[in-house]
Amino acid sequence: MKDYTMNRSKPLYEGKAKTIYEGPEPGTLIQYFKDDATAGNGAKHEVIAGKGVLNNRISAHIMTKLETVGVPTHFIRSMNMREQLVRKVDIIPLEVVIRNVATGSIVPRLGVEEGSYFAQPLVEFYYKKDELNDPIVSEQHIINFGWADPYELEEIVFQALRVNDFLCGLFSAIGLSLIDFKLEFGRLYGEYDELYIILADEISPDNCRLWDAKTGERMDKDRFRKDLGDLVEGYQEIAKRLGLIPADGILDDGNVDEQKLEGLDKIENELGQKRRLRSVKTGKPPRKN
Repeated sequence: MKDYTMNRSKPLYEGKAKTIYEGPEPGTLIQYFKDDATAGNGAKHEVIAGKGVLNNRISAHIMTKLETVGVPTHFIRSMNMREQLVRKVDIIPLEVVIRNVATGSIVPRLGVEEGSYFAQPLVEFYYKKDELNDPIVSEQHIINFGWADPYELEEIVFQALRVNDFLCGLFSAIGLSLIDFKLEFGRLYGEYDELYIILADEISPDNCRLWDAKTGERMDKDRFRKDLGDLVEGYQEIAKRLGLIPADGILDDGNVDEQKLEGLDKIENELGQKRRLRSVKTGKPPRKN
């Protein structure tokens, strides 16, 4: 597999599944998708060929689709099969989890029945801090510790629920149920210090739980977490249903087929270049220099 990082400078950030580099233009970053799969805050770790390629492609596609319903994102364009050019934003240190069906950590935490549907989407916040195991926090925690103010939180929840509405329809159309997912947001400042809340990070099977609507088969990262089946097989099936890769997949004898990748189109956020952002009315936090 071609190493797209060969001519890159030192990483600005090295995460479990992605690496962030300085972008070619001011205000941009390069987001590189790795093949690493982790669970249990890194306790379980494997490198799985093709994972990064699939996540990059699925996330780029979904980000451009979200622009059509007015959700602003940091995505600019795909650069190759592992890298995206994105806007540089100040990441808000929160993971925003939207749950439509009870599964995962909420089941033992609250004693709810696995697979039960919520009357309405449930929004939860987690403080992004690996050494604290990303603890769940309330809106009052967020405001008191200065991670976001009430105006920003209102915008975050509004956008998160809009994303949920859209994704439920998108995945339902290809026979998948959106069970829950995680979002991250960042602050983008305008020419006159206007403040915008922008969807950042990624939306892929790494941070979405997706079940086959007929069989209930899990097509997401739970395949790795719980040893439920081949991870890339599930991710490939999602990409196929979205029409993003050929029907026979992108792997050949366990390796990524470079010729197939060269034939795939690049994804560009054309609507995102033309959109008008909605400023958040807030007096804080101060802009980072």
